[in-house]
Amino acid sequence: MMNLLIKSATVVYPESLFHNQVADILIQKGIVTKIAASLSDDKAEMIDATGKYLAPGFFDLNCNIGELGLETKEDLQTGTAAAAAGGFTGIALMPNTHPPVHSKAEVEYLLNRAKGKLVDIYPLGTISHKREGKDLAEMYDMFKSGAKAFTDGNRPVQDAGLMERALLYVQGFGAKVISYAEDAFIAGKAKMNEGVVSTMLGMKGIPSLAEELMIARDIYLAEDSGTDIHFTTISTARSVELIREAKKRGLKVTCDTAIYNIVLTDEALMGFDSLYKVKPPLRTQADVEALIAGLKDGTIDALVTQHTPHEIEFKDVEFEVAEYGIIGLQTAFSLAIKAGLAVELIVEKLAINPRKILNVPIPTLAEGEKANLVLLDTEAEWEYSRSANLSKSYNSPFLGHNLKGKVLLTCNNNQTSNSN
Repeated sequence: MMNLLIKSATVVYPESLFHNQVADILIQKGIVTKIAASLSDDKAEMIDATGKYLAPGFFDLNCNIGELGLETKEDLQTGTAAAAAGGFTGIALMPNTHPPVHSKAEVEYLLNRAKGKLVDIYPLGTISHKREGKDLAEMYDMFKSGAKAFTDGNRPVQDAGLMERALLYVQGFGAKVISYAEDAFIAGKAKMNEGVVSTMLGMKGIPSLAEELMIARDIYLAEDSGTDIHFTTISTARSVELIREAKKRGLKVTCDTAIYNIVLTDEALMGFDSLYKVKPPLRTQADVEALIAGLKDGTIDALVTQHTPHEIEFKDVEFEVAEYGIIGLQTAFSLAIKAGLAVELIVEKLAINPRKILNVPIPTLAEGEKANLVLLDTEAEWEYSRSANLSKSYNSPFLGHNLKGKVLLTCNNNQTSNSN
């Protein structure tokens, strides 16, 4: 990376002495060497950041990349390119691969494959062997090899006894359990949110209760075991309320929500467009408002992309048989702006808190520190075209749309990704 001089950026690093100030930042060989009100350097490439925001690189707690075994959906090369373009300098990889990430071999393979990239990779291990929900996976071995947390990905842990054993087991080495909350028996084979829209369309719906019952169960298990728990992709108003109550009682509970769940409702499915088929499903406007309120009052700790790539043959089919999921790395910042979130809140939910949850160092902006940062323009408009899409997959309902809020520069590990 050549030397960079970022001029007149508004700094959004809550821990920095320069937080909320306008400053010039000089980066040499990937290290922040000077920060001041005004700097000049003839040998550095200058970026005019007037009216733009400089923040820590984003971190995605829920990202699906096809390696291992599903590289036709996405591989680490394309996945990290899309992540960098979206402002992410760190991504936690869900273990929904083939084979799943259920032993140290898979963890070590992914970490080796990811070396030398702009984006830092954090493989998550499975809770159960083969994600079958029967026996615990080799969690301690995976932790020693670099897995920071454990989840069965997009499969809920239906067996309460297994979940309790997992919560008790990770206490010994300080890892985190991530719960995807869905009672599979209540959700059944339904494909969308249960409500007015599903009734109008004549489709079976997934009741909010399927999520809320599992959240209530896992809150009880976490309370009984005295272990931290993190809920990923919560989507209903009552889920927000349950977690708010648990936090008020002093329980060690954190949660995130998928960005698409704060900008879309189940009305998007009126045309049976499978690009909007996601899990948890798109909910109602009342749920969207509750999620946004939860983000603002601190009940919801983080935002995730739940980036889920699929080949065209898995999405361009009848709604009933289409796979769930949207690619989301490159549109995350724009959708957070679309939802009406302030830059400081976006930085907290997309950069600071995800790292706190995974116990990963938070990037600092100080002389002598590594440059791990993103430059954001809240006003710039851009087209998310097929040529701008860096993922292998194209399953996003926002493709072809003009979006507001652009990532101009991502910098980490002495590498940069610039938007053109």
